[in-house]
Amino acid sequence: MNSNLLFDFSVNKENNTIHIQREFDAGLELVWKAWTTAELLDQWWGPEPWRAETKTMDFREGGSWLYAMVGPQGERHWSKAHYITIEKEKLFTQRDGFCDENGVMNAELPENIMENHFRPKGDKAQVDMILIFDDLADLEKTLETGFREGITTDFEQLDALLPVWKSQAG
Repeated sequence: MNSNLLFDFSVNKENNTIHIQREFDAGLELVWKAWTTAELLDQWWGPEPWRAETKTMDFREGGSWLYAMVGPQGERHWSKAHYITIEKEKLFTQRDGFCDENGVMNAELPENIMENHFRPKGDKAQVDMILIFDDLADLEKTLETGFREGITTDFEQLDALLPVWKSQAG
């Protein structure tokens, strides 16, 4: 990770939230596309050696993203995000959690509301993520899965791809 880029990860157990602030060395339009386009998400969402594989994505209010986290042995863990609010290049909110390959949510595993706020910072973009959990147990289960380490790796993978995508865009 470029050590000059902002990265802050905080947990508030009283409010059952995780707040992540992350700066990316690319313009807002490209960072927004990286978060909202299946072909780009599949390249960075999922910490190596895992990778994301989108089954379906309908990025609109009321739409959803159904994808598998595919492991090195081909194992699949399915997740689904239901999009609630979208303001292009400003924010989107979603409720997400684990499910089966058909998108049926698994009530045994935590779900959360994720707010993703995007803003320009000169020639860079900042994303503020707020994950809101129904209760402390769900927050703690998520942290126990290695969420912090995983999202950190995801962002490093995105850091590596952004210059490639910028050069391809011209």
